[in-house]
Amino acid sequence: MANVLQLPVVPTSLLQGWTPPTASKKSVSPLVERKLLPAGPAYLAHVRRQVHNLSFEDIDKHAEEERLRLEALNGNGVNGEDDLGVGDEEESEELLIQDPKEWKKQDHYAVLGLSHLRYKATPEQIKIAHRKKVLKHHPDKKAGISVTHSTNDDAFFKCIQKANEVLTNPERRRQFDSVDPYYGALEEDVPSASDFKPAKGKDGKEKDIDPKRFFDEFGPVFEREARFSKKTPVPMLGVFEDGKEKVEGFYDFWYNFDSWRSFEYLDKEINEGSDNRDDKRYTEKKNKSERARRKKEDTARLRTLVDLTLSVDPRIKRIKQEEKDAREAKKKTKGGVPANQKAKLEDEKKKAEEEAKQKEEEEKIARAEAKKAKAAAANAAKKARRQERAAQENDAAS
Repeated sequence: MANVLQLPVVPTSLLQGWTPPTASKKSVSPLVERKLLPAGPAYLAHVRRQVHNLSFEDIDKHAEEERLRLEALNGNGVNGEDDLGVGDEEESEELLIQDPKEWKKQDHYAVLGLSHLRYKATPEQIKIAHRKKVLKHHPDKKAGISVTHSTNDDAFFKCIQKANEVLTNPERRRQFDSVDPYYGALEEDVPSASDFKPAKGKDGKEKDIDPKRFFDEFGPVFEREARFSKKTPVPMLGVFEDGKEKVEGFYDFWYNFDSWRSFEYLDKEINEGSDNRDDKRYTEKKNKSERARRKKEDTARLRTLVDLTLSVDPRIKRIKQEEKDAREAKKKTKGGVPANQKAKLEDEKKKAEEEAKQKEEEEKIARAEAKKAKAAAANAAKKARRQERAAQENDAAS
């Protein structure tokens, strides 16, 4: 309930000498007291002017700027909002007549006009695309309008609502992205080993694989698969000039690829009207088994893809050839010494060995002479001692 605010109003006095117009036969209305309620657009405008200290000219200028802004936005959006360029795709006849009960088989991105974005679509783009489709296909708008094709607009409207329900739920959208039918068809259309079988030239030798063709065909495949990785950033295929370390890092990552991809979206629905617990448990067990089987098959599929890529990667042959050339160069240089210096080094080595041998012989001779001199000195000392004893014995006898 509005509060009544008493405002004292004191009208100004009439000007001196003022008289009613002669054409008027009525007298001036008497003064009366009226109650003014603080409500309505006029009161709100008054409060806005008082709070922000605005004049009537300021209000008019702001209103004109807002009008121009909305006109500019209306040229690129819906109801004055930027439409981000989504939701304008034309629906095919097959899309319009699909059964909403078969919602698991429908392409939710195509229903909302997001086929060109798919898993890259932002929540804001999904919101705007859904709004556009609702405005176009709402049953109330189609009522009384004849169409050239036999479509059930109410059924397609249900498809739109279901697509929005799935894509605005992060968990359910993740499940749908895991089995997106658009990419499911692309997974079957990948290069094979026979496509890259080396051709033979006129000389009978095998030609090298065209690097451009290799990267053009395998590059997009790994870009699609990268969206399932739990680890980021994901190394891409790269270019032909990549070094050994980068190439090995790429294959190490993809051979140990950790995928978040799941297959709950393909689970068989449990009959909610059934009270049989055994049926529900059996269905849940069957769904779990099917998810595990699909996960195993997907892991094997990705491993086969990486094996194939490694077997035809032209960088592997280039790296092996570079390593072979490096070994040959090292072999020719013998640890980095040029071949023309080999003879000189061998001569110097031989000369050093001869000098060492000669020095060893001289030392051997010197040692033999020293030994001989030592033995002679010992013999002389022994002889001197015998002579001294003999002299002592002669003196004793005399």
